Amino acid sequence: MVKLRLKRFGRKRAATYRIVAVNSTSRRDGRPLEELGIYNPITDETRLEVEAIVRRLKQGAQPTETVRAILNKAKIFDLVSA
Repeated sequence: MVKLRLKRFGRKRAATYRIVAVNSTSRRDGRPLEELGIYNPITDETRLEVEAIVRRLKQGAQPTETVRAILNKAKIFDLVSA
């Protein structure tokens, strides 16, 4: 199963995350199938590739709880149901 999850980057206490599509059995920082965006919790910045995220969700990818919250905030699920 494909999951949309966060992949950690950056240094200690200054982490940034990439939103990636990855096989559910692989490691957190393992090789992703596709990189879909960036999330910086310190500055609350998000950069998302909306078309790629919508395509992955329509293919059946399951987001983790944190990624689901980020996508809800960006109103991505409105585009999937349309």
